[in-house]
Amino acid sequence: MKFNEVAQVFGEIERTSKRLEITKLLANILKRATPKEAHIISTISLGQLYPPYVGTQFNMAQKSVEKSVAQLMHMSEAEIAKQAKKLGDLGLLVEQGRWRPREELTVTQVYNRLCDIESIGGTGSQEEKVEQLKNLLHDLSVEEAKYIVRIVIGKLRLGFSDMTIVDALSWMEVGDKSVRRVIEDAYNVRADIGLIAQELKEGGLVRLEKMGVEVGIPIRPASAERLPTAQAIIAKVGRCVAQPKLDGFRLQIHLDKTKRKPEIHFFSRNLIDMSEMFPDVAQAIEQLPVETLICEGEAIVYDPNTDSFLPFQTTVKRKRKHGIEQAAQELPLRVFLFDLLYINGTDYMNKTHEQRRKKLVALGHKIKGDEVQIIEEKEIHIAKQLEKYFLQNIQAGLEGVVVKKEDAIYQPGKRNFNWIKFKRQEEGHLEDTIDCVILGYYAGRGKRAGFGIGAFLVGVYNPKKDTFETIAKIGTGLKDAEWKELKKRCDAIKIERRPSQVECDKSLYPDVWVYPELVCLVRADEITLSPVHAAGKTADKLGYALRFPRFMGYREDKGPTEATTVHEIKRLYEDQF
Repeated sequence: MKFNEVAQVFGEIERTSKRLEITKLLANILKRATPKEAHIISTISLGQLYPPYVGTQFNMAQKSVEKSVAQLMHMSEAEIAKQAKKLGDLGLLVEQGRWRPREELTVTQVYNRLCDIESIGGTGSQEEKVEQLKNLLHDLSVEEAKYIVRIVIGKLRLGFSDMTIVDALSWMEVGDKSVRRVIEDAYNVRADIGLIAQELKEGGLVRLEKMGVEVGIPIRPASAERLPTAQAIIAKVGRCVAQPKLDGFRLQIHLDKTKRKPEIHFFSRNLIDMSEMFPDVAQAIEQLPVETLICEGEAIVYDPNTDSFLPFQTTVKRKRKHGIEQAAQELPLRVFLFDLLYINGTDYMNKTHEQRRKKLVALGHKIKGDEVQIIEEKEIHIAKQLEKYFLQNIQAGLEGVVVKKEDAIYQPGKRNFNWIKFKRQEEGHLEDTIDCVILGYYAGRGKRAGFGIGAFLVGVYNPKKDTFETIAKIGTGLKDAEWKELKKRCDAIKIERRPSQVECDKSLYPDVWVYPELVCLVRADEITLSPVHAAGKTADKLGYALRFPRFMGYREDKGPTEATTVHEIKRLYEDQF
């Protein structure tokens, strides 16, 4: 398949905001592709060369890419930079080029050359990357080059997520969404959408149904639902167990000793590989007497002098690329393992929580040192007992507890009542914070006019439609320096028009749109019904909005599709009453 066919489809996707049409366009191009081409198209349509857990790092600043474009278009770098800033998109400037492509490249040829550019390193690497990118662009049409430039600078942003590709694969296979669940289940076990597309093309649904765990490829994590009271939880699940809810960041740990050199991976909640960041924890994990292992834990920084846990903002400082050993000494980390998914070639996800826990505790007895521990667990029979245990954890400075059904299996990628968060209530009627996606900002007035930002628009995620729906306009909770930082973050991902993934009433359109990828923590007094906000809104139902929303910080550990969902908002609204 020629790459210009893919570029044409990308162009059609950009010109429509209809989710079903986007899905069908993807399905059609994937249907015509070979298995390997389907792998490539699924991956690059999300702006990546590799799945998130591998990562794609071209390490080319926009100025370097502008240098390639300047040489190609016979213009000065200053003029290219000026025109790109005016258009707000270097890709659109490239599309105005007048060169003729030297040859028609295939999808595989373009992909391989992009991989070659990404892999260039060492002395003189920037100059070589600039030259190689210029040559690649010259071999392509201007429309193809537009998308290549966007991929290299990390701004492809076609307006859909991996879940739309899951839908498209179902449409490709049977002409509707009826086999979506089989495809999604396979993707949940091996979070590599390109691999799933290739396996489906090669072996059909049967291949996906047989797909199992592979150590080194992350499993999409299970998530907890929320309920407001101990009474509501016990009424929902009956007898259960409870574990402390730590305010750290979630890790999925993979250990493989079958290789010549043991391999250890730490994957974040949004499946980014952070393996190099925790040498202290890796050392403890490597000593475990197992061949292969996949388990989950919560990492949190503690004060060795008081043996107490430190806030999330402190724990986040351990996520770094430089000064790792010094950080390990200054910010000692503990990882509390809370679930076991795979061990020594056996998949434990279809075993009950009770069975997984028993095996995990047995493994815990063999852990040396304090860096890795098994989280405590308490049996709960009645609401009063849960309330007491909850208060004990609050007094210890923790967020609350996570309640789990003992007979429940582990369901990757699912959010359900097998796990339930029970968190402390703060002032206001809403018992929990909301993870929102920033969608745009408004120009400031008065004092904030100097900042260029005075309020910002946020939304929540609708997984059924793969869209972000507005829920609040926020103007409080930030100090002056934080307003400036927010504008800087937003300007790095701003776009010219409303993203097709965003549902927003015209009366709420911000002055500047941003691509929905920045997640923040928001607290509000309550959830109310709204005639303008899009969250949960239908032809005959009002939407939901946050009353007195306040910005509480960023959720660096979460991707946009892991934000609070419309379904959760609906239930939180009902819980208030």
